[in-house]
Amino acid sequence: MKDHDIVDLYWARDERALTETQHKYGAYCHSISMNILDSHSDAEECVNDTWLKAWQTMPPKRPGVLRTYLGKLTRNLSINRLKERHREKRNPDLVVAFEELAECIPVPEDTTDELLCAYLNEFLEITPALDRQLFMGRYWYGRTVREMAPCYGLTANAVSQRLKRTRQALRTFLEERGYTV
Repeated sequence: MKDHDIVDLYWARDERALTETQHKYGAYCHSISMNILDSHSDAEECVNDTWLKAWQTMPPKRPGVLRTYLGKLTRNLSINRLKERHREKRNPDLVVAFEELAECIPVPEDTTDELLCAYLNEFLEITPALDRQLFMGRYWYGRTVREMAPCYGLTANAVSQRLKRTRQALRTFLEERGYTV
């Protein structure tokens, strides 16, 4: 089923929307949540919460890209679960990733900062493909440097260096636009 058809089911308040969403995006959302929480049961709960949140927010929202919308819901719910359970000790890699990113991006209480989102999208559009993929893998999907390195035929050190240069470039990019830490 196509995404716009699934969104139409949500708008029609048809419960088949949930079944179709689970069928099409269940594995994708579970993967996002697992990378953050490192627990199958917690990830499964967050994915179920994602379907509930999608049901509650459509309508009035009509997402342009359903995959991205569901990924964002899953990611935010998983991060909230991580904070609630003080799981920093069980997933230190994710804590380190957030600390790395905090060096170049202010982390406001309200994570829906549309200006920052627009700047990030603009920055990622001009970033070379490999660096963009590494950046998204690390800071969106919560993958570790060691996990990504063999996927791209790089050493862990090379991935770390590329991420460091990308963060520095992002910081410069944001400062040029008046968005500073």
